Amino acid sequence: MLRITDLQLPLDHAEDELKAAVLKELGITEKELINFTVFRRSYDARKKTAIILIYTIDVETTNEAALLASHRNRTKLSETPDTSYKFVTHADGKSFKRPVVIGFGPCGLFVALLLAEMGFNPIVLERGKTVRERTKDTWGLWRKRELKPESNVQFGEGGAGTFSDGKLYSQIKDPKHYGRKVLTEFVKAGAPEEIMYVSKPHIGTFRLVKMIEEMRHNIEALGGEIRFEQKVTDIDIVDGKVQGVQLNDGEYIETAHVVLAIGHSARDTFQMIADRGVYVEAKPFSIGFRVEHPQSVIDKARFGPNAGNKILGAADYKLVHHAKNGRSVYSFCMCPGGTVVAATSEPGRVVTNGMSQYSRNERNANSAIVVGITPADYPGNPLAGIDLQRALEEKAYEVGGGNYNAPGQLVGDFLAARASTELGTVEPSYKPGITLCDLATVLPEFAITAIREALPEFEKKIKGFAMKDAILTGVETRTSSPIRIKRNDDDLQSLNTRGLFPAGEGAGYAGGILSAAVDGIRVAEAVALDMQEKIQAKIQANT
Repeated sequence: MLRITDLQLPLDHAEDELKAAVLKELGITEKELINFTVFRRSYDARKKTAIILIYTIDVETTNEAALLASHRNRTKLSETPDTSYKFVTHADGKSFKRPVVIGFGPCGLFVALLLAEMGFNPIVLERGKTVRERTKDTWGLWRKRELKPESNVQFGEGGAGTFSDGKLYSQIKDPKHYGRKVLTEFVKAGAPEEIMYVSKPHIGTFRLVKMIEEMRHNIEALGGEIRFEQKVTDIDIVDGKVQGVQLNDGEYIETAHVVLAIGHSARDTFQMIADRGVYVEAKPFSIGFRVEHPQSVIDKARFGPNAGNKILGAADYKLVHHAKNGRSVYSFCMCPGGTVVAATSEPGRVVTNGMSQYSRNERNANSAIVVGITPADYPGNPLAGIDLQRALEEKAYEVGGGNYNAPGQLVGDFLAARASTELGTVEPSYKPGITLCDLATVLPEFAITAIREALPEFEKKIKGFAMKDAILTGVETRTSSPIRIKRNDDDLQSLNTRGLFPAGEGAGYAGGILSAAVDGIRVAEAVALDMQEKIQAKIQANT
């Protein structure tokens, strides 16, 4: 099979024009073409009146070797790489202590799936509830202001990614095509097939719920065990080696392999592992607000007369500005046609996040506008970033009214440094509600200064971005984990604790659904290989 890259056609091209373009690019007749499939489709919208679709096409022809030789000086044609997943090992039926996976978000999900597929019968311990139960509890906060600390946007089956846009793209390096394995498993579980080829695939919350349930059933059918409302309160470590885990109900599970796939908000678990002497260090993250505009404003700014085109869908954006005070301000987790959601997991604190459904047809677009910070901003112990997060979230709760309302301000008032007293044309989507105020009281001065400078600069790139009636809602503090649980590059085990495998976003090795799932695959492979090595060593010692 051969691959054609950078095949360009107009946005409104007819269906048969794609086949004609393939034939023309290869210089062959229709009779010589056996089949072709779209591997990737993206677009170039720099010229709004003439948006171009860009295809990567995999083709089968009657004489591929000759074609490749005749095109050897042209960069558009190459052999199609093998992107199929290949297991690194399989359990050989010998007895072993079952591996334990802590957390069942995107990372833990794929750790468990891969270990189950390889025959290692993992035990998954998830502190939250099943995805449908946690959905009810999450709506309890949004509708009734009732927070359940163990069942919310952050904790429960599917992790924080369940209540998001379901974005499935990443900028990570992926030489082994693990991302393809992730997308393939999602499609098998019910995701739309288009995620295999569109450049910025997404699923949306409602579809994710059904998919996660289907994947859980698959893991169980393969021999995995998934326990909900099972919180790990301690990891038993002796002489730098994992011996087992202690649960909140008093049960002790003996194991030599523990995967920490706990997400970026498991603050009590971060504290526990630090207390146990596991090597942890502070890492950079970002703080800021959510901004909302009418989606129609973003569509028009990005696509001009092609706004509303079905192929293009709801427009997104990616913005960055380097402020005069040395801070970087950027958009993060942009949710076209979505809503701003309450995402706290601790009482007396307010946290915002963004969410979209598959249709992306809500009235507003939203994204985080955040400022990068580093451990120099929160010196002290490795967990000092958590203290800063909590302080900002408590301030947001206080300014919001102490009832889980979020503090909010019109962009025009924010730029003019005056408190907002009434809404304009943009209706905020955050539930349970917002309290208008002066957001300058919520974040550090350097962050406010940088964001005030960035918004007019973003206006130059997206017309309407600094519109006076757009809404800022605070605070966004959980852009990524504030710590890194460092691991070795080769076997992916903790620097100083054998048998402990830090993984995914909470450990500081991913950011988003796809990268967390890919890291889960890598860690599952490392666990399986280490288990096989130990099993073989035990067999040899007994012979």
